[in-house]
Amino acid sequence: MRKHILIILSIVFLGLTACTEDVLDKINKDNQHPSPDAVPARLQLSEAIMSTGFSTVSGDYAFYLSSLNEQSLGMGNNQLMRAELRNSNEWAASTTFNNVWNSTYGNLKNIREIIRKIENDVPGNIDQYDLLGMAQVLEALNFGILTDLHGDIPYSEALQGQANLQPKLDAQKDVYAGILSTLDAAIANFEKGKTLKSAGNQDIAFAGDINQWKATAYALKARYQLHKLAVEPNVLEQVEENAQKAVDLGFKGFTIKEFNGKTADNPWSAFVFSRYYTAPSKTVANLMEATRDPRLAYYVNSKEESYEPGNENIAKTVDDGRVLAFQPTWYLLGSQPLHLFSKSELYFILAEAQLRLSKDATAAFQTAVETSVSEILALFEDDTDAKDFAVSLGAPTLKKLFEQKYVAQSHDEQVETYNDLRRLKAMGETYVVLTNPWNTQTGINRYPERLPYGNSAVIGNPNVKAAYGDGFYIYTQKTWVNDK
Repeated sequence: MRKHILIILSIVFLGLTACTEDVLDKINKDNQHPSPDAVPARLQLSEAIMSTGFSTVSGDYAFYLSSLNEQSLGMGNNQLMRAELRNSNEWAASTTFNNVWNSTYGNLKNIREIIRKIENDVPGNIDQYDLLGMAQVLEALNFGILTDLHGDIPYSEALQGQANLQPKLDAQKDVYAGILSTLDAAIANFEKGKTLKSAGNQDIAFAGDINQWKATAYALKARYQLHKLAVEPNVLEQVEENAQKAVDLGFKGFTIKEFNGKTADNPWSAFVFSRYYTAPSKTVANLMEATRDPRLAYYVNSKEESYEPGNENIAKTVDDGRVLAFQPTWYLLGSQPLHLFSKSELYFILAEAQLRLSKDATAAFQTAVETSVSEILALFEDDTDAKDFAVSLGAPTLKKLFEQKYVAQSHDEQVETYNDLRRLKAMGETYVVLTNPWNTQTGINRYPERLPYGNSAVIGNPNVKAAYGDGFYIYTQKTWVNDK
């Protein structure tokens, strides 16, 4: 009897031990943070698109550069006031663009994860070539903005996490080569995946339309080739060819209009509603007035005013958030679409290439202007004929083209305006005259040739720290594409 009891107790004990081990196995498993490979790559796409638009294209970069370009005035007796008055420490500090630097590299890490899962045949992501092409387009766009604004950047060794916490800085020339190669790879993948629908409902830009993604890749190729014009003057035929391919594919513009069926909040409007840090600039308003531009009524503020760049009184004015009296009218809607790459920019690029190649650029120029004007008028249900306005401008010249492109990009494409102004300066051309008196102080340039690196990289990466120094290099060191 005792023997039987011992056997039974042994069985019970072993059973309890096995149960305990099972419980411990479950306890030790992190169900809240599954392996990255458990998340399908497509579920990362919408965040990659949104972050590109809201943080990189129209975030802190655009807010500050709008003041630098004189497309608006910084005000509010705070950061943008200091930017408007060209406070050297505000512009040169590594903390100024730290948030957008971090968010852009964070987004690139997310994009690289999409690429890794597909290229490495992670189960659930095999042969999704269309999605792979989308991620490559987004990678090219994000790295393009980083190198255009900062020059040499972590690129070939970047995004490796713990494997390399201190990546080297790659020369901008090499980054450009990588960007263009990435776009070629994207185009090839769109060809292989043109019948697929791998992104599902996660493509919040084009709803899976591969032709639009392919057109975007060609448009970006044209943009980055044109950026090199000052140092590689033989690129114009390539620019025209790639821009025309995007046109032939029916490019509608890389735009965020809705998210999960709801109209997205525009980041410029969110900035205005929360900070009240911007006012209309006479540099833009004067160009509009000279051509009787129908957008003028929607650019000036509720006081029907615009102000001279560098106006110290306006810069120090604190707007009333309940009234928003000083803010440009076209930001007060709150739900206008957000451009990541506009249709009008594509046609301005095509028109510039054609003009410089001594070709007829009338059709491209008029389409660029008409597209931009019609988009703004549609926001306000204004039925003024945008085409008539475009025709009224007459035959295009480089001066007309850059004036109109400058006005068009005053809405939410300020990063590209900054790139244009520096490129033209490198080529010895001036079509839009900047008048902010603070750009030069006691004979010293206070208009940045580039933007400073983010603080996280300056502190954590000796390679970046050495390049940053005291930050004042931004006033003297040009980027490769602008250093003729």
